[in-house]
Formats: sequence, C-alpha cells, structure tokens
Amino acid sequence: MATANRFARALEFDGYPQFRAALVLGFESTLAPVEKLRSTLEHPTTVADVFESALAQNQRNIDLTRQSLDAHSCEQAVDAILNAQRIYIIGFGGSSWLGGLLQRCLDLYCDNVQLLASVESSSYAARILTRLQPTDLLIAIAYPRYFADTVLLTRRVREAGVPVLALTDRVTSPLAPLATVALYAHTDSQYFANSEASALALIEALSSAVAHRAKGSLKAATQLAESVLPWLQGNHSSRQSPVAGAAAPAPRKARVVSKSPKSLKAPK
Repeated sequence: MATANRFARALEFDGYPQFRAALVLGFESTLAPVEKLRSTLEHPTTVADVFESALAQNQRNIDLTRQSLDAHSCEQAVDAILNAQRIYIIGFGGSSWLGGLLQRCLDLYCDNVQLLASVESSSYAARILTRLQPTDLLIAIAYPRYFADTVLLTRRVREAGVPVLALTDRVTSPLAPLATVALYAHTDSQYFANSEASALALIEALSSAVAHRAKGSLKAATQLAESVLPWLQGNHSSRQSPVAGAAAPAPRKARVVSKSPKSLKAPK
C-alpha cells in the first residue's frame, strides 16, 4: 500500500484512494454508453418504437443545440473560416466522417480546405500540422468518446499560435479550453456513444452561415450546378450550359447489329 500511495502522490494525487476514484471515473465515462444500451435493451419494445424513439431523441438534441447557441461564437466561427488563408480539419473515428462533410461544404466557398483524416490516421495529420501558420485555421471535431490524438494535435497547434475552431459537445470537453472559439452540439443517444445527427445539423448550420456571408456565393453555386448538370440523371440537354473546362460526357452511338442472310431464313 505504501508503494501505491507513493505512486499516486507522484501523479499529484493526495493518495491511492483519490487515484483509484479518478481511475474509476475515467472508466465510467468510457463505459457509460454500454451501460445505457444495457438498460435500454432490458425494456422490451418494438422496432417501430425504436424508430420513433431515436428520431424523437435526435429532435431533442437539435432543439437543445439550437437553444444553447451563442450568437457571438457563431459570428466568430464564420469570421475565422472566411479570414483564414488555409483551413485544416481534424477528427478521427466517427468525427472523420463529419469532417469530410464539413470539408465538402466549405470547399465551395474557401480556397484551401483540407481534411486530415487519411489511411495514415493521426501520423499524417501530425506531419501536416507542423506547417500551420497563425493566418491558418484548425477545425477540430471530437465528441465522446474523445480521441486522444485529436486533443493532443489540437494542443500542439494552439501552442504554436494557430487559431482553433472546436466542434464538440460541451464546455467540459477536452477541446473546449484549447479552442479560440467553440460550437457545441448535444449528442445524447440510447444506442450509441453519440448522436451524429445533431453534430451534422450543427455542421450544416455553420456551412449555411458561411455561404450566406461569403462573397460570390451565388456565382459559386451557379458554377457548381452547371458543372454537374451533364452527369445528373435525366435529359438536361436543353438546359445544359457547362462551365469552361468541364467536359460533358460524349453521347452514346447506337449499336448496329448486322445479321447475315442465313440468320434471316424462316425456321423449318
């Protein structure tokens, strides 16, 4: 026990009991989604009820997210995106999918937006993030359970003087104290660690605000519509007006099948 107490004090705890309590608390937050799912499964229900319950919970999350929005933080977030020379987005696990959707939305209105979620995972992000300057912006995405790599890389970028926009769930998130500005989404879920729906709704709201504020957003939207028109299902030839450099797919030629006179003979 004396050795355990010395080890705990070396970690700046008062003693082993305090160290054990902190350790258990860490496991509780990690296992909370499992226990929530266990409790949910103990109550018999129908598939239709699960659909209704999940949709209702997503609606509550979005309502709570909307009610907790801070107008000043929203303005700061949009300004940070539009004023940045380069934008880098990090998020691992489920957050990498959210980051990809954010990159897709911002790419239309910002000159240089890069998603740092790749097959190399955090090692690729760590290599790229060393190049960031104070004129750039890092958008960090992390929801419970928070990936340690996201927090570590965000801390390094912040210490280098680069502004950080955090998309996370609450002020107690490990990303919150590292952020220049943070936007929060309620992500409660009975079956998963998070509800991705409310996080995605926040990302779409942020992207909509960027589109509203960005210069030339109407021109960009028009060019995008014209460039993808030839590849959309349906006959758009009468309205087709591709932008310069966008090659429309070549029309198919009718296939002519020749038949020999022998094949035209009536069957016996």
